[in-house]
Amino acid sequence: MKVLGLDHVAIAVKNLDEAVEKLKKVLGVEPHIEEVPEEKVKIAMFDLGNVRIEVLQGTAPDSAVTKFVEKRGEGIHHIAVRVDNIEKATEELKSLGFELVYPEPKVVAGGSRKINFVHPKSVHGVLLELVERV
Repeated sequence: MKVLGLDHVAIAVKNLDEAVEKLKKVLGVEPHIEEVPEEKVKIAMFDLGNVRIEVLQGTAPDSAVTKFVEKRGEGIHHIAVRVDNIEKATEELKSLGFELVYPEPKVVAGGSRKINFVHPKSVHGVLLELVERV
């Protein structure tokens, strides 16, 4: 598995529109906004050049992000690293004993990304997303 770098840091929020307005003022950047139905979230991605900040809001009561905000409140949700081959990364981490959220990577965002998550129990309480941009 080859990690290509930090892809983004994700912040879970109750109200995406309010969060976007505040962060636009702080960061001075217009975000790219999209819905990711596979994950039941709407996201705003602020591209800061060398890293992105992703702000997410759950779009359904059973969304993992909705549940996270209800249980823990708003805040850092996960850290994402970019990998060169998500399938290889998933298999390698499984073989090393890491617990992954999905047995196989998921294709999301209209096919523009493949993702998987390393469960927080395996990485000292941090949800770690693996991202392959295609």
